[in-house]
Amino acid sequence: MKIIERTVTLMAILLASVVCMAGADTPQPADQVLSAAESAAAAQQKNVWVIFGASWCGWCHKLDALINSPDAGPLLQQRFVIAHVTVDEHGDKAGLDNPGGDTLRKRLGGSDNSGLPFFAFVDPAGRVLVNSNRPVPGKPGENIGFPSAPEEVDWFMIMLRRAAPSLDPEQTRLIEAQLRSKS
Repeated sequence: MKIIERTVTLMAILLASVVCMAGADTPQPADQVLSAAESAAAAQQKNVWVIFGASWCGWCHKLDALINSPDAGPLLQQRFVIAHVTVDEHGDKAGLDNPGGDTLRKRLGGSDNSGLPFFAFVDPAGRVLVNSNRPVPGKPGENIGFPSAPEEVDWFMIMLRRAAPSLDPEQTRLIEAQLRSKS
């Protein structure tokens, strides 16, 4: 009888290990990513910068490089809790998508065909302050993605002023200059 009990116990431990290991590779649901960012933002008196991207997206990597750059990066990180949500992965990487990412992207003003990166600045309560859809007369907004064209940089700077009004003029110029140098 003890052999059966030990075998059953061992099998239960192995099954629990497999379930835990499988869960470790499952991306966090997008709503949980946003909720955690909103909580951190409330505690730090910041807004949230929600960035939707994918591993294959070169423009997403450029945006991450801006956020991590030695010049603009600290200014952006001081004012925002940055939350990344993975969407639109393909093939063997489809499992990297945050569950519910598409739904969250739509809720914040994006769409399946808005392109990547799509991003929005939200307050700690989750209200959208502004998103990366640049207004275009007579059309729905166009996602700027990584701001590289002059009109995209212009819209990004408007976004920053709305989402981070504490940026002083010199800090704003520094971020703008870095973006325009990449154009």
